[in-house]
Amino acid sequence: MFETAEAGSGYPPSAEFSAQANATADLYRGAEQDRLAFWSEQTNRISGQTPFTDVLDWSGAPSAKWFVGGKLNIAYNCVDRHVEAGNPDPVAIYWEGEPVGDSRTITYAELKEEVCKAANALTGLGLVNGDRVVIYMPMVPEAIVAMLACARLGVMHTVVFGGFSAAALKARLEDAEARIVITTDGQFRRGNAVALKDSVDVAVEGQLCVEHVVVVRRTGIDISWTEGRDLTRQVGALLAGE
Repeated sequence: MFETAEAGSGYPPSAEFSAQANATADLYRGAEQDRLAFWSEQTNRISGQTPFTDVLDWSGAPSAKWFVGGKLNIAYNCVDRHVEAGNPDPVAIYWEGEPVGDSRTITYAELKEEVCKAANALTGLGLVNGDRVVIYMPMVPEAIVAMLACARLGVMHTVVFGGFSAAALKARLEDAEARIVITTDGQFRRGNAVALKDSVDVAVEGQLCVEHVVVVRRTGIDISWTEGRDLTRQVGALLAGE
């Protein structure tokens, strides 16, 4: 049951926290005075590949086009630029999993290496810009690596919650016409290993669009295997940074 807070109550940040916040009063004033110049300036915080020609194209109102003609790569902005700026050693991911004590710390340099390996592996499977991948995994670092690897290639991905049923996964596979499914053998729930790939096997049955199921070993449980379709040593190991 949720408790309802009293009207007017709140949890304001401390003065110390507010003092170091990015969103200062000057920031808001700048946005109010000239919103287009404001947003143009904010793009300096990220690295673009192709400069935009117009901040906003409102000619097709009510549909708007922002940063017309500009191109960037999300994976590069999330990972590479930090390494190139001379910050390879700070931790990019702190991860705590199951069972208790199963933890990992991944630096930006290590994350870049894993993402590059995974992207190369997916390229080796024939994926190109515009292809679709479904990621059906628990909350493990390999899921982040898979997402960034797809973004690096311009491959569209959709993340399907690992608690969803095979029927729900099947519907999303059909809608996306995904060529690849990335999953794990299983996942841990309250300390117990629970199968995950079994749901994938049911979901991909009869799916002509799915060419491969990439399996990352997470729990070590026994799983069914379809030769030629299922892959783990070559691709799954790369996703796991091995």
